[in-house]
Amino acid sequence: MSELVPEPRPKPAVPMKPVSINSNLLGYIGIDTIIEQMRKKTMKTGFDFNIMVVGQSGLGKSTLVNTLFKSQVSRKASSWNREEKIPKTVEIKAIGHVIEEGGVKMKLTVIDTPGFGDQINNENCWEPIEKYINEQYEKFLKEEVNIARKKRIPDTRVHCCLYFISPTGHSLRPLDLEFMKHLSKVVNIIPVIAKADTMTLEEKSEFKQRQESMPFAVVGSDKEYQVNGKRVLGRKTPWGIIEVENLNHCEFALLRDFVIRTHLQDLKEVTHNIHYETYRAKRLNDNGGLPPVSVDTEESHDSNP
Repeated sequence: MSELVPEPRPKPAVPMKPVSINSNLLGYIGIDTIIEQMRKKTMKTGFDFNIMVVGQSGLGKSTLVNTLFKSQVSRKASSWNREEKIPKTVEIKAIGHVIEEGGVKMKLTVIDTPGFGDQINNENCWEPIEKYINEQYEKFLKEEVNIARKKRIPDTRVHCCLYFISPTGHSLRPLDLEFMKHLSKVVNIIPVIAKADTMTLEEKSEFKQRQESMPFAVVGSDKEYQVNGKRVLGRKTPWGIIEVENLNHCEFALLRDFVIRTHLQDLKEVTHNIHYETYRAKRLNDNGGLPPVSVDTEESHDSNP
């Protein structure tokens, strides 16, 4: 009786490593034109960028944002008079703009948070801000899971939060630490010290030594002055002109380059790939793996007998 010989199992297919080919040897293909194609598409459709500003009143938040984008994109909050009352809770105000430069359109939304840190008791004053940020993730998620979803989902998610620290020359306050501890989990936070010209060099140095990473010490201004035959943005002080874009005077240029010129796309990608995906995974997990019921669906159910 012959022995049964097991058939040899086929070896699993091993994917071949891509071989790098120098296209110059075979002629021009044109794959490098994808960059130009992407540029043309961006110029045609534009892109969204949503920036939130958080900090106590009087820190020059509106002025700094206007300086960043060289436009009146943020309105200054009127100073409180005796007849007005400071808001008891943090308010959220979003204003949209379209800024065009070099044929590229940016749909900019500035989200202001008046009332933050202005109370005697500021316990948990970060909660309305976190709620707003998560609400934008929820809006995006509901649009994303719709069967007949829009070709281009409106993006109201907060891509960047500028957190303003008082230029006291001391370390971070408990409020600062509490805010960044909670909100860094849901949004990109960039700490800045506005009106840094009110700090001495010694205070800046002391602050830097106390912190692992020094927040951008910046000065904002929408006023121009003549300095050495050139017109510059600056602030006039008794001892001279503080030039906004002069790195010897402040770190505004570093902040601008980081937010706009070098890391704007990174801020958008981290928002989508990390913060939004974390929210999305938790939301679907809490819902048993099912997509959240959209507002339209809820309304249609309510209308049915």
